[in-house]
Parts: sequence; structure tokens; C-alpha cells
Amino acid sequence: MSSLFDRLVVSTLPLVPRALVHKFASRYVAGETLDDALNTIRALAAEGAMATLDVLGESVTRREQTEATRDEYIRAIEAIAKAGVPSNISIKPTAIGLNIDPKLAASNCRTILAKAKEHGMFVRLDMEDSSVTEATIALTLELFKEFKNVGIVIQAYMRRSLTDVERLTAVKMNVRLCKGIYIEPREIAYKDRQVVIDNFAALAEKLLSGGSYVGLATHDEACVQRSLAIIDRLRLSPDQYEFQMLLGVDPLLRKILISSGHRLRVYVPYGKDWYAYSTRRLKENPSIARHVVNNILGLGPASK
Repeated sequence: MSSLFDRLVVSTLPLVPRALVHKFASRYVAGETLDDALNTIRALAAEGAMATLDVLGESVTRREQTEATRDEYIRAIEAIAKAGVPSNISIKPTAIGLNIDPKLAASNCRTILAKAKEHGMFVRLDMEDSSVTEATIALTLELFKEFKNVGIVIQAYMRRSLTDVERLTAVKMNVRLCKGIYIEPREIAYKDRQVVIDNFAALAEKLLSGGSYVGLATHDEACVQRSLAIIDRLRLSPDQYEFQMLLGVDPLLRKILISSGHRLRVYVPYGKDWYAYSTRRLKENPSIARHVVNNILGLGPASK
């Protein structure tokens, strides 16, 4: 029954007033401005958490859009450095031109990475849908030859990921490991929740035992528990990994991990593209949409 309701909610999203989407976005998006993002990062730092800042926007189609995104990241890097807050940055490759021209994306990335390097700052290239998986890995490996302050994301629901991580551990690349959010066909992505959890654990062990620094990005207690067991078995110190979470999701689990002595980083998105980001995330995650509708209607948490 819940899945039927989920589909119904998603199908009616275009009819949801913008103000109600904003109510959802206000929890998961820092705001429209860089100052909003910096204030959020300061609040997280007071809790003992680090941050990764993301300028909203992806799949752009014009070169000038990529240049605007590049320049906003330069501004963000300088602002983070000036404020002295514990944050790095995350970039969606299609926002800086990957779908237009890989050479354009590489050029924009080099400009951003050079500025980040000046301030000793790390840059993560995010992973988007399967149409750009190989191009993103190739771009990151190319950049890593020149910049050691760059890393990538691997998605546990992708069938190819166990093979992909071999290329990353070979150079000891910093990897963010997540379950995966985009809707993909079964031919290339696992659909069963338990299988995805098992693959998350297998990837975490392969990366951590291979010497990569890993951002264990999950709010799933099962994935957290499996990760903690691997960390214990490998006798890793807290400087060899970190947990990562999305802004606004399970702050109690965030507090538990921090109080247990684990490094934790929160993904902090901001920008004027909050509406597109929010509706896209709701469509990709029907269960989240159900939670949002229940909260708006005052019905309390939705059952899983």
C-alpha cells in the first residue's frame, strides 16, 4: 500500500505549491546564498561536525553556465578559507560541463582545484547517473595525476562498483561511498535493499583495506553497523575514514557517531536551484516524498 501511495505522491509533485516544496527544502538545503551556507557550516562545527559545500545545479547545457558555477566555487573556496570553517567542496561534473565537452569540464575543474590547493582544501567530484559514470571516473583519475586534493564518489547499488574501486585503490584515492540515489535499470544496478547493503559493506572493506581514505556516506543503520564492524576488524584509527550524512537527515544518528569519537561530515547544498534540486530528490525517493507529505499534513513519521 505504501508503494502505491508513494507513486501517487510523486505523480502529483508538479501540483504541489512552491511554498510547500520550500518547506521541505528549508531543512535539507542551507539556503540560496553563500552566507546562508557558511552560517549552516558554523552551526554544524559547533556540534563537532565538518561540512562539504555544494553549489546546487547540474546537467547544464551552456558554457556560460559552467563558467558561472566555476566562479561561484572559487568564491566559496575563498570564503571558507577566510571564515576558517571545517569544510571542503563537492562538485557535480555535469554542472561544470561534462555533458558539453569533457575538456571543458577538466579545464573548469583545474581552475577550481588550483584555488582549493592554495588553501589546502579538498575537492570531491560527485557521482551522478549512469550515463556519466565512466566519464566521471576517467576525469577524476586524469585530474589526480596533477592534483592530489581531488576525490570521487562510488555508488553501492551499481553492479560495476566492485571493479571500479580497483582503479581507485590502485592510486589510494579518497572515495566517498554511498548507496546511490538515481533511478537506474536492473541491468546495471541492484534493486534489493539487502543486496545494496551487502555491496556497501563489501566496497567499504575493499576500499579501507586497500588504503583509501573513505567517506562512509549513509543514514542506513545497517550500513553504519557493517561499517563500524569493518573499522573495528581492520583496527582503523579515526583519521583513516569519516562518516558522512545529508543536511537535515537523522541528526540523532549524527550526534551518536560524533559522540562515539568518529569524524563526521555533512553535505551542505545551497543556491538558487533549490526548487529543482528538491523536486528531483523527491521524485527519486518516493518514500521521502511520503515523509514530506505526512509532515506537512501533521500525520507524523511515515512507516518504512
